[in-house]
Amino acid sequence: MNKTAMLTAAAAVLILAGGLAKAAEVEVKQFNKGADGGTVVFEPAFVKIAPGDTVKFVAAAKGQSADAIKRMLPEGATPIVGENSGDIAVKFGQDGVYGVKCLPHYGICMVVMVGTPARVDHAKVGKVASK
Repeated sequence: MNKTAMLTAAAAVLILAGGLAKAAEVEVKQFNKGADGGTVVFEPAFVKIAPGDTVKFVAAAKGQSADAIKRMLPEGATPIVGENSGDIAVKFGQDGVYGVKCLPHYGICMVVMVGTPARVDHAKVGKVASK
């Protein structure tokens, strides 16, 4: 299975998995080594929040960032632009599914589901550029 197909399948599974975290502010940490032994991970890799909630991306290790996967954003959504080795808090006001990647480690990504998206096809399909 190629990388694009794997990312698409992972996004679809996460979208269908339902909410794993609900709160006014959810913290997502980026590690060089995850609890399951994987390297360079977002933990958790999926969060479900309500419109108006905030996700705080914490670079728990140097060289991490949180940036939008531009082809995995709801139409009209403001892209997330993080800073290398910096934390960023993002308030999500628009229902939808948002793909987030670590820019230096492009293969590392996560999904934020906000509210009840009217459509999720933008998050399930699309070609992801290899780096």
